[in-house]
Amino acid sequence: MNIFLYLIILALGAYIGNKKLLKDSIMKKLDYIQSLSLLLLLFIMGVSIGMDKDVVTSFAAIGVQAIVLAVFSVAFSILGVKIISKKVLTLEEKREKSDC
Repeated sequence: MNIFLYLIILALGAYIGNKKLLKDSIMKKLDYIQSLSLLLLLFIMGVSIGMDKDVVTSFAAIGVQAIVLAVFSVAFSILGVKIISKKVLTLEEKREKSDC
């Protein structure tokens, strides 16, 4: 797939979120929809991996590397989200105080 398609979809989602174009009922369910979508994506990735015979036969060889890579990816993703969330929340608090 073309990377520009991903960027366009991301920008479209940001625009819709910024302009609050979704109904409140959908906004309240976004967390559930995101979790469900992530689980579906992980399932599909698992099916793809399971269908690839080369990957299945080389699990022992690449298993440790894959586990280390996965653990570090998850750990640094969580760390990055926490850092960015603190920055965004701090900026929003400053913006709210300056609006008063």
